[in-house]
Amino acid sequence: DEIEALSSIYGDDWCVLDEDEKIYCIKISDCLDQPKWTLCLQVILPPGYPTAEPPIYQLNAPWLRGQDYMQLANSLEEIYIQNLGESILYLWVEKIREVLIEKAQSSDPEPDIKKTSEEVNEDDGDDFLLDCQPVQEDSIKMLSYIPSESQEDEELPPIHHGSPITDRRSTFQAHLAPVVTPRQVKRVLEKLYENKKIASATHNIYAYRIYCEDKQTFLQDCEDDGETAAGGRLLHLMQILNVHNVLVVVSRWYGGILLGPDRFKHINNCARNVLVE
Repeated sequence: DEIEALSSIYGDDWCVLDEDEKIYCIKISDCLDQPKWTLCLQVILPPGYPTAEPPIYQLNAPWLRGQDYMQLANSLEEIYIQNLGESILYLWVEKIREVLIEKAQSSDPEPDIKKTSEEVNEDDGDDFLLDCQPVQEDSIKMLSYIPSESQEDEELPPIHHGSPITDRRSTFQAHLAPVVTPRQVKRVLEKLYENKKIASATHNIYAYRIYCEDKQTFLQDCEDDGETAAGGRLLHLMQILNVHNVLVVVSRWYGGILLGPDRFKHINNCARNVLVE
């Protein structure tokens, strides 16, 4: 009944991706005529929904990252908790629309039009991805070498791009750089985001581990960038492989089809491959 109601309310903006698996997608905009802000909400309704399980969801918009994503995700979680056991998709959609309207009325600059498409044009070809650069032997040595904190702290380490993995129009690509200070991590991330292709990725997940020899401990951190738990899984992989002094970033360009748990497999495989290379 809820799905039928949503379909009639939202018309062409409501899309059934897989009836059997109960996977749905809805395009939400701040207004109908000339929308400035648009977001795609995708949900999987598990067998226990709505009485015992919440929907599994993904928020997709190239401009949605960091603090904006977390605030919106927290709002959706609050709605679920306040309405336990009840159908909540309509409440979620209208909450997202409310956020988009607020953005449209605020002073936030409009998103880059080139970044508003969730899909990758098939005609883009190889231009869509960065050239793969094999890691040089000198760089491998740097992974376990700790220079003194002098000029090295300010230098931009070499950045290497792994081979892309594509599955159902989603593409994943890992980037690696040897780092020995948090400042270098920041420098590498800034450099990567200067690349328009990387900056337009739906998610840029990263993790780093720096060994502090004087304290015999690791300085480490990770970032999901909207892909819940992906950063922690990436860091865990690096811990298992006992990686020292390296930053790994995995970019994902979303292709319009939910991958489920497979997306974590691709993220980890990309990272593992670039580390092995």
